[in-house]
Amino acid sequence: MTIQEYLKTSPLLFDGGMGTYFASKFPGIHCEDANLTHPDQILSIHNAYINAGSHAIKTNTFGANTTYLEADFTYVKKVIEAGFSIAMQAAKDKNVFVFADIGPVTAQTNADVLAQYQQIVDVFLSLGATHFLFETLSSDNQIDHICRYIKQHNKNAFIITQFAVAPDGYTKDGIAGRTLFERICQNDDIDAMGFNCVSGPLHLLEFLRTLPTTGQKYVSIMPNAGYPTIANGRTFFSDNAAYFGEKIGQIVKSGARIVGGCCGTTPLHIEKAADTLQHIRIKLKSNVSASHKPVKKEPIPSKNSLLSRINSGKKVIAVELDPPADTDIAFFMKSAKSLVDSGADCITIADCPIARMRADSSLLAAKLKRELNITPLPHMTCRDRNLNATKALLLGLSIEEVHNVLIVTGDPIPTAERDEIKSVYNFNSTMLASYITDLNQNLLRHPFTIYGALDVNSFNFDIELKRAQRKVQNGVSVFLTQPILTEEALKNLKKAKENLSAKFLAGIIPIVSYKNACYMNSEISGIRVSEKIISLYKDLGKEEAEDLAVTISRRISKEVAPYADGFYLITPFKRVSLIQRIIANIKTDFM
Repeated sequence: MTIQEYLKTSPLLFDGGMGTYFASKFPGIHCEDANLTHPDQILSIHNAYINAGSHAIKTNTFGANTTYLEADFTYVKKVIEAGFSIAMQAAKDKNVFVFADIGPVTAQTNADVLAQYQQIVDVFLSLGATHFLFETLSSDNQIDHICRYIKQHNKNAFIITQFAVAPDGYTKDGIAGRTLFERICQNDDIDAMGFNCVSGPLHLLEFLRTLPTTGQKYVSIMPNAGYPTIANGRTFFSDNAAYFGEKIGQIVKSGARIVGGCCGTTPLHIEKAADTLQHIRIKLKSNVSASHKPVKKEPIPSKNSLLSRINSGKKVIAVELDPPADTDIAFFMKSAKSLVDSGADCITIADCPIARMRADSSLLAAKLKRELNITPLPHMTCRDRNLNATKALLLGLSIEEVHNVLIVTGDPIPTAERDEIKSVYNFNSTMLASYITDLNQNLLRHPFTIYGALDVNSFNFDIELKRAQRKVQNGVSVFLTQPILTEEALKNLKKAKENLSAKFLAGIIPIVSYKNACYMNSEISGIRVSEKIISLYKDLGKEEAEDLAVTISRRISKEVAPYADGFYLITPFKRVSLIQRIIANIKTDFM
């Protein structure tokens, strides 16, 4: 009997969480290694799940890859071969399907990811595997390619892909589960798609009910037993088998045709699920997925004065003002107001620049908006907060009517401070742009306009341009460039304008002394100053240097104007009056 024939009359019940169940029985032994060192124990667990009512089991190969096992592929191949043999032995002469279980593969490049997937798949195919489960994925990177590869070698193979989403419906890479669902539903090489791990049964049930209906794919849901607790360094899940079984029944009634368990689910959980499914099998009529209408927020257009001005063709002036390093906010607030009164359209606020602690940029942005009605553009780095914290911050900004955000990956923490301060870097700015775009489409009533950074001083600008193109694809619509102080930077801005479908605010930073010019050119990442400009500052006093800074900044603003939609002025050393002079020149020249 094929799986398709089986699914015509019954939901397919998988086993539970091999890894967590094995760890509870045999602590201290690596689960996948046990295929070689403790095969009888792995076989006994497969049999326990089958006896509990499973009609599909996963090979004990979730982490069978070179990264997870920290071994060469010769060893990984032995683990896969043993895992497949044990599972086939357990299923022999029983109405049980065996699935080649493949967890996420991580590597430096997409080519490396695909190559590792192909190595793993080739082993399974050589062993005669016909059913494949890709599970606990956080993105669909290379999944379409590897599934096509399987179908090319066996057109009758049955492939399930499952993604791990948190209760908010997003993966750890910041991709909306709904987005992944819709993409996979368009892939003819994948037979079933769904979600597993991270979330408990109630949250995956609620999430399932928000998905669009489709008759093209079987839907697979395999939740965790619930949410674990940590005691004495070990992870424990509560004994909630009856509750789990009840929810699995509701999940099937809501459209899932393939179900099972992930972390914390024991044979008892599967037994309770099997008992529940016995009572609802006769009610199944056809292959459908989620039967509920999706709940989607309708966006409300926001009055984004900054975006409106950019789109109108008028030159925009954004001024960066450093947040304070203490609680004295008077200078920052007074300066922001005076800059806007002088003609600045918005105040941009760095997020702990150069990885040094400063007052939070988002909180200051909300304060500027609320108290002075100033349009703020807070920077948001990927360095200091994980995805949950980032989402919480974005929701708060939206509530405070801050609808513009500049996303950057962020400078790493200085080496000497890493003993006490740790960088997070769960994602980069390109991934964060995609995450915010998903929030705009699926959750937020007032969408964010996403700004990005463009390093026109990059030594390999072609690579920087490709990176910027990916950002545009993920939702960035405006770029703020690094300061333009060389002919090469100007050429790169022109090249970006020709190749990117985005708006640009050209970076201008006034140099205030010869020492300042040398320091920026030598020690500040992303800034290059031409030798000609540096030489002009030799032997100048403070007032002469400021006058020169105004002159040079005005010249640069005229040079970049044909390729820029506005100007991004960076305030040096709290010299607000200097920036006001530059603003006055820009207004005279362009407004």
